[in-house]
Amino acid sequence: MTGIWTNWGGTVSYTPAEVITPRTVDDLADAVRGAVGRGDPVKPVGAGHSFTPIAVAPGIQVHLSGLRGVRAVDLDRKRVTLAAGTHLHEIPGILEPLGLAMENLGDIDRQTIAGATSTGTHGTGARFGGISTQIRGVQLVDGTGTIRDIGEDDPDLKAAALGLGALGVLTEITLQCVDAFAVRAVEGPGDVDDVVDGFLDRVAEFDHYEFYWFPHTRATLTKSNSRLPADTPSDGPSPLRRYIDDELLANRTLGALTAAGSRVPRVVPVFNQVVGRALSARAYTDRSDKVFVSDRDVRFREMEYALPLAEVPDALREVRSVIEGRHRVSFPIEVRSAAADDLMLSTASGRPSGYIAVHRYHRDDPASVRDYFRDVEAIMTAHGGRPHWGKLHTRDADYFREVYPQFDAFLAVRDRFDPQRVFTNPYLETVLGS
Repeated sequence: MTGIWTNWGGTVSYTPAEVITPRTVDDLADAVRGAVGRGDPVKPVGAGHSFTPIAVAPGIQVHLSGLRGVRAVDLDRKRVTLAAGTHLHEIPGILEPLGLAMENLGDIDRQTIAGATSTGTHGTGARFGGISTQIRGVQLVDGTGTIRDIGEDDPDLKAAALGLGALGVLTEITLQCVDAFAVRAVEGPGDVDDVVDGFLDRVAEFDHYEFYWFPHTRATLTKSNSRLPADTPSDGPSPLRRYIDDELLANRTLGALTAAGSRVPRVVPVFNQVVGRALSARAYTDRSDKVFVSDRDVRFREMEYALPLAEVPDALREVRSVIEGRHRVSFPIEVRSAAADDLMLSTASGRPSGYIAVHRYHRDDPASVRDYFRDVEAIMTAHGGRPHWGKLHTRDADYFREVYPQFDAFLAVRDRFDPQRVFTNPYLETVLGS
């Protein structure tokens, strides 16, 4: 018997026909070959942190929890090979004894390394790419049940490093790491006009820069992070104090206010004004992952688009105008950046990119959420935006062919790796075509 699978955001639920948890790559390859023979679709699932139905398994759902941990270490090249089911939050403990770190991280670390890279998870920093750009090789089981090893000199890695789960089931990932480092974090309130006008300058000035704008207010919270040597002493608020600030105050306060705003939308602007006035400055230094990663306990729905970096300020001004005229939004808008890369389906492929992410509380009125996301998406697509593969959007293959120069090259790789579409599902049929 199988049960109902639901993702973290509560946007997707389904019951797979069968669930398997392979313990070896050979077991997985055997299972795929059997599925091919029966005509059963196969889909791996990670930690369920995608809001889109990218991981929906209409047939066999593959859990990668049996494939976790270190497979190889190359200290000379600062590379570590991990089983694909390893969670991001497990990796710092693996790398720290080696004197290494991941070059960059996002602010959530509950995902598996396979799920995070397959959907284009990223952090912020104009000189740093998404997590997939740290990949130097993968192993996967393709749509014929063949185990493929794809190295850094293989042109197919440009597809497989961010493959949407469309090419096969990832089993190992080799990451290019860097020497361990510390980060100096400076956070503080700002005026929205000043912050938006100065966004491009701040992105160029700091290693990692992002900000949050609280709708219906002039309030923003900016985060400016600078990389330092690993032996830089930690300072600032203690871990306990930061836990109190981030978890007990920020998360729980946000949860209470968004829940109240969901029940009585007219009070949302007042609540946001209260939050905006409560923002305060702080600075601290700590190990890189402890600065990059934040706890996210409040459930929400999210849409995020990548735009050409220079277009972010104008797009933000348009979003502000739309919100003030039509919507009541309790969640702050998050703005980040990333370096250009050469992966076929990376949201930053071929262009320095800025990211605008909009959120709504998971119990908000569905019609209100739909209308808000529709209005914001219209702005993003007018700027040639590319939606995050794991976050809500309404784009299809025709749109993606327009905004991804290597879209058809990716489809050609897919034809070779999965000719019978063993790994397809309704989402991939929409975004990639049949």
